Amino acid sequence: MNPEAGTNGTAVTEFILLGLVETEKLQSVVFVLFLFAYLVTVGGNLSILAAILVEPKLHTPMYFFLGNLSVLDIGCITVTVPAMLAHLLSHKRTISYDACLSQLFFFYILVGMDSFLLTAMAYDRFLAICRPLTYSTRMSQMVQWILVAVSWACSLTNALTHIIALTTLNFCGPNEVNHFYCDLPQLFQLSCSSTQLNELLLFAMSFLMAGAPVVLIITSYIYVAAAVLQIRSAKGRKKAFFTCGSHLTVACLFYGSGAFNYMRLGSEEASDKDKGVGVFNTVINPMLNPLIYSLRNPDVQSALWQVLVGRKLLT
Repeated sequence: MNPEAGTNGTAVTEFILLGLVETEKLQSVVFVLFLFAYLVTVGGNLSILAAILVEPKLHTPMYFFLGNLSVLDIGCITVTVPAMLAHLLSHKRTISYDACLSQLFFFYILVGMDSFLLTAMAYDRFLAICRPLTYSTRMSQMVQWILVAVSWACSLTNALTHIIALTTLNFCGPNEVNHFYCDLPQLFQLSCSSTQLNELLLFAMSFLMAGAPVVLIITSYIYVAAAVLQIRSAKGRKKAFFTCGSHLTVACLFYGSGAFNYMRLGSEEASDKDKGVGVFNTVINPMLNPLIYSLRNPDVQSALWQVLVGRKLLT
């Protein structure tokens, strides 16, 4: 599907991704670094998934959501980084209009799911710490699957909304995207149609997809903090803070970088800065998540050791 012709009678059928760097030597360095980051991210998140599967202690709602989050992290970096590596390897920076829209579609689905899953994990911690007597019924396996299904439905709706709105814009040149993957703020700069409604839609949907979850997460942790402070056992408080601290760290990194990227639709200068934020969102966050969740978590560390070394060595 190609965009309609602009006022000058021409239509853009492909975009040129300018990438992160221009010089060939730096491109080689970027290729090695991003290939390494991709392999580490996929390997780390697959290890978390394997650990959750083999360790019975991790067959709980919190780790069910964490396993889903690991799948999303693999998907998020796979949507953007392999394509960039292929462009660096082939020295071909063009991407077709359809491929650009496809990349946008899957990226926004995965990012939306990330947001809702982090909210579900906060709700899980709230129930586990503040409502322990009814936790097993309120967070049953059925409830877990319903939360995941609703998250997918909302994320799909968000992605489709943006894609449909984007197809109403005319792209008649220039076609250079100042980024290493297709994203809405950079594409808006290239449109020869008015993007005011699209920008308003992006702001509104970003608020719904991120603002509402942030409010729910903060509210949940206010109650959690109050409940944890009432625990008399220092060991119990420490364990609760470690468990919640990992989730809070991931949430702060995710929503902080997202807010910086999408709450300011701006100039070319802003687009240059957004490249760094894009690297953080698509590469660094997914790579750090396995480390954050395994750090100071003996159950996850034990399960990871079992996956990497073997059960016999543990006994």
